[in-house]
Amino acid sequence: MRHIAIIGSGPAGFYSAEGLQKQFGAGVRIDLIDRLPVPYGLIRSGVAPDHQSIKAVSKRYEKVAVAEGVRFVGNVLVGRDVSVDELRDLYDAVIVATGAPADRPLAIPGSDLPGVIGSAAFVGWYNGHPDFADLDPPLDGTGAAVIGNGNVALDVARILSKTEKEFEGSDIVGHALDALGRSAIRVVHVLGRRGPHQIAMTPKELGELSHLEAAAPHVDPADLPPEPEDAALEPGVRKSVTHLRDFAATVPEGAAGGKKVIEFEFFAMPVAVEGDGKVERLIFEHTRLTDDGRAVGTGERHAIDCGLIVTCIGYQTPPIEGIPYDQARGRFANDEGVIGDGVYCVGWARRGPTGTIGTNRPDGFEVAEKIFARFGTGDGGKPGGSGLDALLQARGVSPVPFCDWQRIEAAEAARARTGSPREKFVSIADMLGSLAPPS
Repeated sequence: MRHIAIIGSGPAGFYSAEGLQKQFGAGVRIDLIDRLPVPYGLIRSGVAPDHQSIKAVSKRYEKVAVAEGVRFVGNVLVGRDVSVDELRDLYDAVIVATGAPADRPLAIPGSDLPGVIGSAAFVGWYNGHPDFADLDPPLDGTGAAVIGNGNVALDVARILSKTEKEFEGSDIVGHALDALGRSAIRVVHVLGRRGPHQIAMTPKELGELSHLEAAAPHVDPADLPPEPEDAALEPGVRKSVTHLRDFAATVPEGAAGGKKVIEFEFFAMPVAVEGDGKVERLIFEHTRLTDDGRAVGTGERHAIDCGLIVTCIGYQTPPIEGIPYDQARGRFANDEGVIGDGVYCVGWARRGPTGTIGTNRPDGFEVAEKIFARFGTGDGGKPGGSGLDALLQARGVSPVPFCDWQRIEAAEAARARTGSPREKFVSIADMLGSLAPPS
């Protein structure tokens, strides 16, 4: 019997487990170790709460989790409760699937002012991640700036612009729904250093902005290249740019008409944050594109009045003691998923924060193939899960199994507001408290 530990139970972790099942069949025991008592990683705490169809992929992961030979080991933090070296002693192989949960910093003057929030924190706040439940973002100003030209920036802008009614059917947490209902924000600026032809926003997500009840997107027609140049774009980008052209052709009603405005600011490079003890304005410099596609400043600067700045400029993987780290790339040092000495990595921990949820499947399957090629069937003499259980018990650590997660999930569903699939517990204590027998 082969024993394999996977650190992290998000998409990359579950696809890796699925790939290992395919390679080893009944000859493997897999432990998915997560620091939280709940699985699914970014599916639970990163995917927008109004995108329930995407979150439904968790049903596939559930089938993996309840399969013979797979265990979820929740509420166990590698580096605190068990070390990487100890896992290497206990298991034939260790796969690191921790994702990239840390925000890349905005390295400009004033970026440390209260009111500058990374997207991982802001998205975690409205999704109920325990790390960010107490974030309390400032929503009392009339302006907000979202820095980034990808789908995360679109998610943030959309969430800031929706009415309470539009969140029906979503699993946005109650504290965020209440705060957004009191929000004074009227204009959401979405800034990108380059132009419409360089966006990473997908057509579906852009198209959603056209259907908001109380907000309207707008693009300055002067920022759009001549329309014939769209023909050279990839089909998906061309569809996205078509949406932007539609936004440019419509003059938003703005505050006078009672609607919020989502204002796209292209060729805009943030250079400073200003304010007296808190964010009051964002200074950006207009850019132009060089022949090789780089954005360079023109020297022309403008200010955006805002009380909130959300940076959607990328993520990085936090280091784990005992695993080589690539500081420049913000991920673990690896050669096509192989870290060395029976240690592997998958997903964003391997590649950096690129690709979609589905990108993690071939990634996880590839590493599973490498592990099978390296170890094959047989018995390496490692204790695996039984050894981990003994070690954790000796240290007074009580892991949460998948059956207890299912009880947490049922408790969240039972406390949901009308029309919502769940009301998440936003603290680990409350998650664990839901498992206690009634007094």
